[in-house]
Amino acid sequence: MTARRARPPLTPYTTLAGFVLLLAAVFGVSYLAGSAAGPVAPGMHRSDGGTPPGPGGGGTGGNTGGMPGMGH
Repeated sequence: MTARRARPPLTPYTTLAGFVLLLAAVFGVSYLAGSAAGPVAPGMHRSDGGTPPGPGGGGTGGNTGGMPGMGH
């Protein structure tokens, strides 16, 4: 019977490189799955042309931004 040599312990750099490689692989698979699935809600986009809200805007209440059927 032959004696098995113990494997030397992993260095921190090897462990870090393995973790980064695993992380990159997980993000890559996630990106591919997301691009294959397509958009979650087609047609969901800004309708105001992307202009930022005025002073004091951006919260709840105030102007409804021209949404039909929404009175003040």
